[in-house]
Amino acid sequence: MYLFTSRKSAPRPWNKGKLVGQKVPLKLQHIWAIRIHLQMAANIRDLALFNLAIDSKLRGCDLVKLRVSDVSQAGCIQSRAQVLQQKTQRPVQFEITEQTRDALTAWVNQANLCSMDFLFPSRLVSSSHISTRQYARLVQCWVAKIGLDPVNYGTHSLRRTKASLINKRTKNLRAVQLLLGHTKLESTVRYLGIEVDDALELAEQTEI
Repeated sequence: MYLFTSRKSAPRPWNKGKLVGQKVPLKLQHIWAIRIHLQMAANIRDLALFNLAIDSKLRGCDLVKLRVSDVSQAGCIQSRAQVLQQKTQRPVQFEITEQTRDALTAWVNQANLCSMDFLFPSRLVSSSHISTRQYARLVQCWVAKIGLDPVNYGTHSLRRTKASLINKRTKNLRAVQLLLGHTKLESTVRYLGIEVDDALELAEQTEI
């Protein structure tokens, strides 16, 4: 008598056929292309969200939970804001540029938002603000509209964009570390994809 044992096929790897790893930051021309597209579409909310994502360098979980009061005072959008990060429970400051302030002002007025309202409220009754998943879908849509492959980009692309541009311009890793709210310089090195030897050399150059 022969015993036959069935062989189960090996499970399909979750990442088969997918590009994994860090999402690439946007280039300067990509930023302006997305801005122009949103402006031409008169998409005031998405323009405000996109601009603030670039300026703030916040993780998606922190960005979607911002309230009007986090970026404004006495009805005016401020040039600088400070937010407590959910992941690290550490505060991080960021500059709000003039074009972002203009976009936020237009959005707050259009949506008739009050000080304690979420800055980007959800249209769903079950949620008070847009979800990180919805934010991720918006990013995919934005990059696709300007001809980029959405596979290569995600919400962290927006978080990394300004940090990468600042690092290329100044070579000041310490400053970028503070802007991203990282507790360790090594985290900034990995996040920006800098080679370790180059990072150590830059760190030595920027020590006070």
